[in-house]
Amino acid sequence: MSKIICSPGSYIQGNGEMGRLAEYYRLLGTKGAYLIVDRFIDQTYHDLITGSFEREHVLHSVHIFGGECSVQEIETHRSQLDGADVVIGIGGGKTLDTAKAVSFYARIPIIVVPTAASTDAPCSRLSVVYTPEGEFDFYLPLTSNPNMVVMDTQVIAKAPVRFLTAGIGDALATYYEASACLQSDAVTMAGGHITRAAIALAKLCRDVLLEDGFKAKLAVEQGVSTKAVENIVEANTYLSGIGFESSGLAAAHAIHNGLTVLPECHGKLHGEKVAFGTLVQMVLENRPLEEIRQIIDFCRSLGLPVSFQDLGIDQVGDERLMEAANASCAKNDTMGNMPFAVEPEDVLAAMKTADRLGRA
Repeated sequence: MSKIICSPGSYIQGNGEMGRLAEYYRLLGTKGAYLIVDRFIDQTYHDLITGSFEREHVLHSVHIFGGECSVQEIETHRSQLDGADVVIGIGGGKTLDTAKAVSFYARIPIIVVPTAASTDAPCSRLSVVYTPEGEFDFYLPLTSNPNMVVMDTQVIAKAPVRFLTAGIGDALATYYEASACLQSDAVTMAGGHITRAAIALAKLCRDVLLEDGFKAKLAVEQGVSTKAVENIVEANTYLSGIGFESSGLAAAHAIHNGLTVLPECHGKLHGEKVAFGTLVQMVLENRPLEEIRQIIDFCRSLGLPVSFQDLGIDQVGDERLMEAANASCAKNDTMGNMPFAVEPEDVLAAMKTADRLGRA
């Protein structure tokens, strides 16, 4: 099978980019832009978002995201396009996944505008679809990556610091899952085998996170953008996005998906659950204790979950934990990309061990 690496058509990052959206739209469309925007983001940045369209006299309509990337939400927006020839998604990961799915089904270009560096989803040719209740439903493979990803670091630096650290938690899994997929010669999300370039990006992603993650957290707590913030935004979004899609997912994200069956976890962000999933994967792999402790200490410095208590599931019994373990080993999930067979009993044991290590 071929080796494949894929990426968005353009990746643009800098201060003030939100105010140039009409300019970027004109590179892709002429009939009108359909904007899907997080409610809070619309309330906070409505004039900034629409200002360039009004100055450029570009037809556009703003539609508020309903809160969950579900089949129902996707169909609602798809039915309202009314001749628009470009979808622009503005907000968090689920808003962007919804916009990408609408673009896919409508066969029109998309511009992705994250307002936080909270996941590695923006650059990928993938949407993660959930039920209306927030449980993982299925992965929706798309035919292409976004035409354009626009990161306004001035906006991102003013987002709650928890979003940035969750993005670091999500990106942290990239290298470890890529390494597992390399060993198992897995077929990646891009539909081929792993390239050396993708593995290099995944490793660079981890190195940047460990070097600049804590410094970036401190800066964003002050609402400012520094070189460390710029580096982490790129790592969370581009390096991790290309790294995971062109290298593959494994246990960390499968465990995240398993945790979604526990209502106690629904208040946790995607990357927070993935961070714990990374620790569980490291236990499954029996990585050196020193390496596991390094990642635990790093997660602690950022406030990422390292124990059941951090996840809010310290009172959940083994029977319900086994439900999560079973879900993480579902046939349509990515646990099968591990270089050895993993059973639900193995996941439960690794989860409980990771919890104990995190509390040690």
